[in-house]
Amino acid sequence: MATWNSIPLEITYQTLGWIAFFSWSISFYPQVILNFRRKSVVGLNFDFVVLNLTKHSSYLIYNASLYFSSAIQQQYFQKFGFGQMIPVAANDVAFSIHAVLLTAVTLIQIIIYDRGNQKVSKLSIAIVCAVWLTAAICFFVALPGHSWLWLITIFNSIQVFMTVIKYIPQAIFNFMRKSTDGFSIGNILLDFVGGVTNYGQMAVQSIDQNSWVNFYGNIGKTLLSVVSVFFDLLFMCQHYILYPEKKAHPSRKINNEGAEPLIKSSDEVTSENV
Repeated sequence: MATWNSIPLEITYQTLGWIAFFSWSISFYPQVILNFRRKSVVGLNFDFVVLNLTKHSSYLIYNASLYFSSAIQQQYFQKFGFGQMIPVAANDVAFSIHAVLLTAVTLIQIIIYDRGNQKVSKLSIAIVCAVWLTAAICFFVALPGHSWLWLITIFNSIQVFMTVIKYIPQAIFNFMRKSTDGFSIGNILLDFVGGVTNYGQMAVQSIDQNSWVNFYGNIGKTLLSVVSVFFDLLFMCQHYILYPEKKAHPSRKINNEGAEPLIKSSDEVTSENV
């Protein structure tokens, strides 16, 4: 197993990794706190939570297996060379564990809090069932030959697939409404920082080792960063460029349905004081 050639690059690698960890991790809390304060999950997309749990569970299986299993590490070295470094860092494992726990907490909130008429779509249930059925089949295929590296690569591919499809509904929803009202741009900015620093971490390791095996040896992590940054840029474009005027004018339709605006207009305040 290779070692670091440059101490400054190793420090930079660790720093970027933990910045990515904290950026991605913090982005989970606003929704959890909001649900707790309201004792309601009305307005939260249940499909996103269910798909996200499968995504992060798959990523945890991949990261933890490659980071802790010497047998899988041996298979990785046999495939990509014994002079390479394992492309999974401690922050990757920590993030995955945290993500699964916080997504599970959100799912519990969906179960115990007011849901209104919302429910998980049949399409999302079908996707999740198909994904885990595929994973189970792959496990039994890998079992005879102990092809564990191939198996966890399947889980890595699953998390990339789930990452792609979980963003699409929100992007289409913003486009159809021509607005980003009600959509938290703060989560997107944190996600963007996490994606960029995650990609930068991989680049630093590749520069130190003078090899780009790190990128295609862990293609799931590479695509995770690329896909996240792509959709984050799309959402930022929608929020700040395409539909900037919408976020400044809360919809009257929403107010008429019984939801009070967070900040009342000066006319409303005056009329209430009379």
